[in-house]
Amino acid sequence: MKTTWMMTVIKAFILLTVVQNPNLALLVPVLLLVDFYVFNGIRGISKKWRFLAKKPFVITYWAASVLIIAGMLFVIYSKAEFGIRFVFLLLFFVVLLFKVSFIPFILIDDLRRLGIYFINRFKKVAPEKQEAPAALNTIPRSEFLVKAGLLAGVIPLAALKLNMKSGLYDYHVKRHILYLPNLPKSFDGIKIGQFSDIHAGSFYDKKAVLGGVEMLMREKADVIFFTGDLVNLRTTEMHGYQDIFSKVKAPLGVYSCLGNHDYGDYTSWHTPEAKIKNHNELIACHKNMGWDLLMNENRRIKVNGDEIGILGVENWGEFSWLPKRGRMDLAVRNTDDLPVKLLLSHDPTHWRAQILPQYPQIDMMFSGHTHGMQLGVQTENFQWSPLEYIYKEWAGLYREGPQQLYVNVGYGFLFPGRVGILPEITIFELKTAAAPTLV
Repeated sequence: MKTTWMMTVIKAFILLTVVQNPNLALLVPVLLLVDFYVFNGIRGISKKWRFLAKKPFVITYWAASVLIIAGMLFVIYSKAEFGIRFVFLLLFFVVLLFKVSFIPFILIDDLRRLGIYFINRFKKVAPEKQEAPAALNTIPRSEFLVKAGLLAGVIPLAALKLNMKSGLYDYHVKRHILYLPNLPKSFDGIKIGQFSDIHAGSFYDKKAVLGGVEMLMREKADVIFFTGDLVNLRTTEMHGYQDIFSKVKAPLGVYSCLGNHDYGDYTSWHTPEAKIKNHNELIACHKNMGWDLLMNENRRIKVNGDEIGILGVENWGEFSWLPKRGRMDLAVRNTDDLPVKLLLSHDPTHWRAQILPQYPQIDMMFSGHTHGMQLGVQTENFQWSPLEYIYKEWAGLYREGPQQLYVNVGYGFLFPGRVGILPEITIFELKTAAAPTLV
């Protein structure tokens, strides 16, 4: 079992860095450099704490660091059960938060030491009193700063434990104007609502979930898209929530697609038939809620005699361990006459891997999947998450030539915490015009 686990991690790392996503070749060394910097900072806490310089501490620290990074890879690239993935992911977030809070204090102390070094190096003294300049590593660290940094690292962890759940149901509406040059005039001003990644098995507050649905409905969108991952593991997770999401209605329809979690791949089944039955029940759940589930197919929506196309595919992820059931060749059938084609595809890697090079007729793709890693910074003009080292498109609106992609960071959650990346309801207003030039 241990050998299998280790081989999975090693293979995932090699496959990702060499073949599928070279960005991780940057992320892992950066994480190791951060670990090295924190390690040296911790060792400067106090001369009295001699155990910090001894071999057992050094081995323990680096073994833990490597295992946490390996755990991050394991979470992203394995098909382990949800509980195991959750533990690894939460551990990675907690340790990263500690380091991010601790590093500024080590940096301040290093700048202080560097300043002392240069003052000693260049201060004017009589020639007969000159001594060899002190080396930087002979200037002791400030115990106060390093201990303050250690405390600064611990406080956010305590605050996170108390408050990490506060953002789980803090739904935010994000508004965008979607410019489409070929959009028929009848559709100018039409509003599209998008939400994604419900992950019903993670919910524990029905009232809050209902509040988010009511927020979406108050926007009075003309058409609504749900872009996959209704559940974590099994369709039974929707028991108790199906009636809530049945309230999601729109005049021109509610359209949905499947995500990687919707196939039952992340849990064990007694028989293959049980897994198939679960999947059929999930498909029926979409129908029972009044949602039009698009599985490698398309629909036409009409306004005043004009039509545009809504296409939807099953999950298609670029990474080899994710389902590749999407069939664009089927989804685009009989759509050549439509002036605008909007695609629902759960995984944003589908856009760059297949849509951009092979399907230039797709004007806009709507995705989810990433959750923005549920950790990062997101403002009107800036966003960052560790996830950007793995996914080139991970949150918000992207354009390449005439084609566009939007990645919704999710309505639900996989692990019970959101820091900086809040649950999202997206509202698009369609405009018959070319996108303004970005300055």
